Amino acid sequence: MEPFESKVWLSSPTMHGPELEYVRRAYETNWMSTVGENIDEVERLAREKVGARCAVGLSCGTAALHLAVRLAGVKAGDDVLCSDLTFSATVNPVVYEGGVPVFVDSEYGTWNMDPAALERAFDLHPSARVVVLAHLYGTPARCEEIQRICDERGALLIEDAAESLGATYGGRQTGTFGDYGVISFNGNKIITGSSGGVLLTDDERAAAKARKWSTQAREAAPWYQHEELGYNYRMSNVIAGVVRGQFPYLDEHIAQKREIWERYRDGLSDLPVKMNPFDPEVCEPNYWLSCLIVDREAMCRQVRGERGALFIPEHGRSCPTEILEAIAALNAEGRPIWKPMHLQPVYRMNAFVTREGDGRAGTNAYAPGLDAGRDGLPLDVAADIFDRGLCLPSDNKMEPWQQDRIIQAVRRCFD
Repeated sequence: MEPFESKVWLSSPTMHGPELEYVRRAYETNWMSTVGENIDEVERLAREKVGARCAVGLSCGTAALHLAVRLAGVKAGDDVLCSDLTFSATVNPVVYEGGVPVFVDSEYGTWNMDPAALERAFDLHPSARVVVLAHLYGTPARCEEIQRICDERGALLIEDAAESLGATYGGRQTGTFGDYGVISFNGNKIITGSSGGVLLTDDERAAAKARKWSTQAREAAPWYQHEELGYNYRMSNVIAGVVRGQFPYLDEHIAQKREIWERYRDGLSDLPVKMNPFDPEVCEPNYWLSCLIVDREAMCRQVRGERGALFIPEHGRSCPTEILEAIAALNAEGRPIWKPMHLQPVYRMNAFVTREGDGRAGTNAYAPGLDAGRDGLPLDVAADIFDRGLCLPSDNKMEPWQQDRIIQAVRRCFD
């Protein structure tokens, strides 16, 4: 097949017009710094959409996660129980404060943190008092179960909802189950400001602290008085103008992303693959990225090193490496699933806990499936999903005919 003339992206910004007007207003009124009407409006819109009492506009989602970790009181040497199958930005802020991430395995039903593994992690690390939970690719984790476990163990919950703005669990928005929630407006998110993020909380005193810390922790004095450590984390009024213009289109973007996910599901329904899963009885994703996982028995041989991958083609079988190469040949962007944190060189010696795991450090699971649990499934679920899964082009500006050709390319991999 001939490649597309213009690249089809994984998920790129979709602008509508009002964004430019709000940026122009910031320019014309000279509010070009980290104060202004646009920031105030983004905080209001975030509060109203998500249902949190307080929202603090910040420079990025990682900054919001860092302040959430600090608000949670993480100190040097503290064990912090973290989602394993996620982007490193979920975990790095724990280390900024000297905490020690303990990685908690995923479950197949949502690809998110497994509540059973979380229970074991608390048993193995009883001093842990903070959990950092990520909602992967816009699909909520089992929020109520995880919140209950945290309450029973006396632990604070930080929700990394960077990818899941607009997604709900039991009719409730992600980012509101934890003591602190985080959303991101990075360039590839469901709505964007090119950067920017928001810290969510119902604790007004915590929000005031975060707002102060984000502006270098300046005290109310006629000179620059600093009595605690601060950061340059406040959202720009210019960036906020873009985000403000995007907010009215959030539901439209979610609807478009859902159509993309459903078109992939229907177009690939007779192949030995499944789309990224969720339970429609309790959860409504925002469908940020459409992903698939190849059935275990339909995998051809694939080997991944630290920076590359190889596969052996086989009739009737395929693997993420082959599929991603076929997508790239069309001038479209796909990606592997996030590589689990316990397999990352920087974190490979950190503890990793599975649903039946012993929490041993240094797990190396490049051959998932060799060790099975009592249910016969791989113990290292995150590594198994990484091995067999991939993210499909999910840009909401992709035309149906382009998506049809991507579906055809995937189908040919199994010929």
